[in-house]
Amino acid sequence: MSNKEKTTQDESLQNVESALNRTENWFEKNQKIIIIIFAAIVVIALGIIAYVKFVREPKCHEAMTELYKAEFAFAEDSFNLALNGIDGEFSGFAAIVEDYGSTPSGNAARYYAGVCCMRLGEFEDAITYLEGFDSDDPMIGPMAVALVGDANMELGDNDKAAKNYIKAAEKANNDYLTPIFLIKAGNTYEIMGEYQNALDVYTRVQDEYYSVLERNDKTNIEKYIKRAEMHLGK
Repeated sequence: MSNKEKTTQDESLQNVESALNRTENWFEKNQKIIIIIFAAIVVIALGIIAYVKFVREPKCHEAMTELYKAEFAFAEDSFNLALNGIDGEFSGFAAIVEDYGSTPSGNAARYYAGVCCMRLGEFEDAITYLEGFDSDDPMIGPMAVALVGDANMELGDNDKAAKNYIKAAEKANNDYLTPIFLIKAGNTYEIMGEYQNALDVYTRVQDEYYSVLERNDKTNIEKYIKRAEMHLGK
């Protein structure tokens, strides 16, 4: 090894050693801060574990028990009872949403509560519950959005109703629900006098979903198209 190469190697070792020394000095100077940060991370992690085990899991179990009782009343078409429950016996869907809203059962209770409110004529409350409901299910999720559209219709807000029917159709994206919601949107556009929008929607149903429609629905969609065209002078 030449003297030049040895000198270069020695300088590299000195640089590495100097860097290590600086790192050690930094840790020594900031040891207290590092310990505090590490302790904080441990405390947070332990807190999350404790929350899941001692708070969330029992809360989820409680919510499931309460939901199960309210579902019995719902199945019997006792919508007021299912929504409000009976003091001292079981909580209704409204109380389950309030007490267990962050749990899966609390989320399901929002859908149930929305349906109950629809049946009881409490349309504004229905919208609040249904818009708070979250589901990726290809059937229930779109149904909740369409129910918001129904509530909008009942409240006389046809524009919002049509938008929610279209939203529900897009969210469903299947051969069963999508044409149903599109037709509801088209009917709503007709009520609003927006016949071109109605025709566009009906034509889409005929073009994309005609083969999956029932016989009566095939007749209806043809009738709807002709009616919209008549209003447009076509």
